[in-house]
Amino acid sequence: MDVFSPVKRSEIMRRVRSKDTKPERFVRRLVSGMGFRYRLHSENLPGHPDLVFGRLHKVIFVHGCFWHGHSCRAGALPASNREYWENKREKNLARDERARRELKRVGWKSLVVWECQVNKEATMKMIRRFLGGVNG
Repeated sequence: MDVFSPVKRSEIMRRVRSKDTKPERFVRRLVSGMGFRYRLHSENLPGHPDLVFGRLHKVIFVHGCFWHGHSCRAGALPASNREYWENKREKNLARDERARRELKRVGWKSLVVWECQVNKEATMKMIRRFLGGVNG
C-alpha cells in the first residue's frame, strides 16, 4: 500500500527528471573537461541518448539505477507495489535493449554510465577509453 495519496504521489513523480539529472550533468562536465564536444538527447537516434558524439558515431546513456534496473543498492525495488515496479522496470529494460541493438545495427557504439558510478575515477577512465582518448 502506498503511503502517499494519489495526488501527492503524482506530485512526487512529476519531479522525477528524465533529462538534465545530476548524474548526467556530472558526466557532461567530465566529458567537456576531456575536450570532447557532443549534442544532447538526439531525437534522431534510437533511445534518445543523453550525449551524442556524431563525428565518432558514439553515444553515452546516463542511466538512473532505480529506473533502469542496476544491480546496486540504489537499484533495489521497493517492498510496496512490487508487481507494478517489476513490470515498469521490465519495460524500461526492454526499451533500453531495443535502443542499443538498433544503434548498433546502424553503426553506432554505445556506453551506459550508471548513476552510482558517475563520481568514480574508474568512470572517467572508462569514458576516455570509450571515446578513444588516452587512459590517463
